[in-house]
Amino acid sequence: MSSNIKLSSPATAEQARGFWEIPVLFEDDHILALDKPSGLLVSPDRQDATRPNLATLISHAIKEQKPWARERNLNYLAHAHRLDFETSGVLLFAKNKPALVALANLFGAETPVRHFIAMSWGHPLETDFEIDARLALHPLKIGQMCVNHNDGKHARTAFTVVEQFSDWCLLRCAPFTERIHQIRAHLKHAGFPMVGDQIYGGKELWLSRLKKDFYLKPGREERPLMGRTALHAVELSLPHPVTHENVTIKSELPKDFKVALKYLRQYAQA
Repeated sequence: MSSNIKLSSPATAEQARGFWEIPVLFEDDHILALDKPSGLLVSPDRQDATRPNLATLISHAIKEQKPWARERNLNYLAHAHRLDFETSGVLLFAKNKPALVALANLFGAETPVRHFIAMSWGHPLETDFEIDARLALHPLKIGQMCVNHNDGKHARTAFTVVEQFSDWCLLRCAPFTERIHQIRAHLKHAGFPMVGDQIYGGKELWLSRLKKDFYLKPGREERPLMGRTALHAVELSLPHPVTHENVTIKSELPKDFKVALKYLRQYAQA
């Protein structure tokens, strides 16, 4: 059975044909976990139906019985949770509706089954801390969440400082609840916005800021070390929805994360 899933979107007048080869991290008769790349939606965009998304691409591939779907005898595959457009890492799918229902109950049980790695600005005062702050849609900024103690939905996240740098930190994040932009909004509220998170005020990370003798060749334009929100779903650990055995699925940090960490460790030691 293939270890990657190949997906493609048809070319449109506005967009070129898209192609993704996504690694399979775990699979059995009931569930399948993919290593989602940054820059791919999980579900359709309500404002722009032409944007490629995993749910639609997978649905079309199953309907057309692409090789990876045919060899698995798949007629159903639904995501059990979401990841933001720029977030990479472990994304879990159910191969049948009973498994999907069981997973929905697990994700709604306020147990931290998902773990993320984030790169943020600032210096938390404690190595381990929690943010328990209700979240709601921002009243003025479309697509943004904010802390709203009166009308927001319950949201709780645990954080651990993994590594501290001069002006940045590497955090392990464990959300107890499943709210839109939860980790990003909580870190913004705490004063530690993520690197590259333009929606929540996280500035980009530039090598020229880290390296004193930085030199850019004439005609070249510097690019940020992290060209997107620095958030990666590194681990999923939960009871299997059918067998009830503990399952742990991990995803390595992607290349852009590793490159940014390399330069932080080299030039920005605390």
